[in-house]
Amino acid sequence: MSSVPTCPACESAAHDFFTEHEGMTLYRCRDCATIYLHPMPDEAALAALYTDAYDGALSGYFSKVEKKLRRSRARMKRLARRVQGGRFLDVGCNGGFMVEAAREHGFDAHGIELDPVSVRYAREHYPANSYFEGRIEDYAPDAPFDLIYSSEVIEHVPEVAGFVAAIARLLKPGGHLYVTTPDISHWRRPRRLTDWDGFCPPSHCVYFTPSSLRALLARHGLETVHTGFAWKPGIKILSQKAG
Repeated sequence: MSSVPTCPACESAAHDFFTEHEGMTLYRCRDCATIYLHPMPDEAALAALYTDAYDGALSGYFSKVEKKLRRSRARMKRLARRVQGGRFLDVGCNGGFMVEAAREHGFDAHGIELDPVSVRYAREHYPANSYFEGRIEDYAPDAPFDLIYSSEVIEHVPEVAGFVAAIARLLKPGGHLYVTTPDISHWRRPRRLTDWDGFCPPSHCVYFTPSSLRALLARHGLETVHTGFAWKPGIKILSQKAG
């Protein structure tokens, strides 16, 4: 592992100390302003974080399934105005709620999820869809996608450049990516980081600004077509693959 804290978003080695939290150190990239943890969690730590992350599919999103489905359906309704059908992929699909909402809107719907318990729940409750247990970098579908969705996932990923490259590879030319993530530069972010629910290293190990996330997407051929308003400290970006 490198002893030099290199930005996972732009690979710059120019950085400043940002903060320490419970023995972990975060740095700020001088070039793109991304905040990142160094060292990043290793594979064993990631496996511990994301295996049965919701107590046997009983806590978190799973404790409010109907509310989660309503929100997924509302968001899918908005996205379907821009992308009318085709193949849909949710990267980090949790219990399959957004995948099911996409199917209801006429998409051929697929999901990827690391947590085997969440995948099992999705397959049991929404069996008309397809699910892959594992990393997007290891996913090899039969055909590319018209719309890829990834909400509150990229901040968990130590190697964000490879993650975005894998998404771009799976998109059709002209296909869209919708991504959300916490916004560390948001004007409503609490001044004291520990008061912000978006600050939870090592689970969240990369913290973007809107401009740093747009730049990362652009480096992989994904040009931003819309940045949504976020009242809470978050980023909502719809991008499109060239072609």
